[in-house]
Amino acid sequence: MMITRIEDYFEKGCGRCARFDTDDCSARIWQQGLRALRDLCRAAGLEEAVKWGHPCYMHNGRNIALIGAIRAGIGLSFFNAALMRDPENVLRKQGPSTRNPDMIKFSGADEVARLAPVVRAYLSEAIRYAEAGIKPAKDTSELELPDELVTVLDDDPALAEAFAALTPGRQKSYVLMVNGAKALETKLSRIAKARDKILAGKGAHDR
Repeated sequence: MMITRIEDYFEKGCGRCARFDTDDCSARIWQQGLRALRDLCRAAGLEEAVKWGHPCYMHNGRNIALIGAIRAGIGLSFFNAALMRDPENVLRKQGPSTRNPDMIKFSGADEVARLAPVVRAYLSEAIRYAEAGIKPAKDTSELELPDELVTVLDDDPALAEAFAALTPGRQKSYVLMVNGAKALETKLSRIAKARDKILAGKGAHDR
């Protein structure tokens, strides 16, 4: 079960896998760097909440950034990444389904410290957009969801919220994944197996 208390993330992990609350948990392995990122987000005046099992930072009721850890390191993901100018060329795509580069990746606490001025500047930029109510232009191409996916989302409010928060590219990756199956059972099985990824804000092909 995913965590709901913010301190649990830094002490135990997100709660989405069997490594939760063990020394093998990525959040524990990268704890020092994650806490450094947390300090930068809080120093920027952002509100802290738990969303999708991760620390999420908000301003004016709008999601600004999400921090997390995988085996390879730490990431700071920006919502509304299409707005970000990225003058330092540090934003990277999380996967092939990601429409815009949206994540700064770090190899540890030392790199978080080295890139702290960049992080502060990027958070300030994202905060300005939130204060001004500026949002990325909407994708005019409509994404038609498979009936099976619509039914599952209607019955699972948490999953529906997480799916709605995905980038259009990540949403499309799941549409293609579901539509790639012919049998109803296969489609429902694929949706069930994808639940944790969707809740984690990942696309179908993201690791």
